Amino acid sequence: MPSPLTAKEPFPTTDGICPDAYSLRVISPAYSSPTGELNAILQYTYHALNFKAKGYEEYAKIIEDISIAEMLHFELLGSTILALGAAPVFTANPPGMYNFYSAKYVTYSRTLVCMIEDDIRAEKQAIRGYERMLCLLRNEKVKDIISRILEDERLHLVAFEKILCGLKG
Repeated sequence: MPSPLTAKEPFPTTDGICPDAYSLRVISPAYSSPTGELNAILQYTYHALNFKAKGYEEYAKIIEDISIAEMLHFELLGSTILALGAAPVFTANPPGMYNFYSAKYVTYSRTLVCMIEDDIRAEKQAIRGYERMLCLLRNEKVKDIISRILEDERLHLVAFEKILCGLKG
């Protein structure tokens, strides 16, 4: 049964994607930049642990499930980067071996409300980034991958907004 935190359609494959430096430059920031999937995974995992520690098991599970969905996006983006002709190193601009990702970009807020507000900001930023990518991309196979990830990000935003309402309500 599909999760309400992921779209119903399966993820597209990278089959048939050939090296393409332009598409690589367009999608690379979504992989492991300060606003990319790697950061989302780490931030949401940190937040889920805090929610669980404070007795909000249901919210912690939702945040953890979103983190797992982001892991799937991260894996798919890494496979796409490989197919586009670069090694999926943890930088904002693979294959460049500089500007490596740092966990300093995770928001380490201290209150649950602030954590969710940070997560909402992160999802909105991700959505804008993926929408921008779709406007720039010409490779239809890569566009399909980005479109599918974008569907999930929109679901994540709704889930975080519901958690925020529950915390404030």
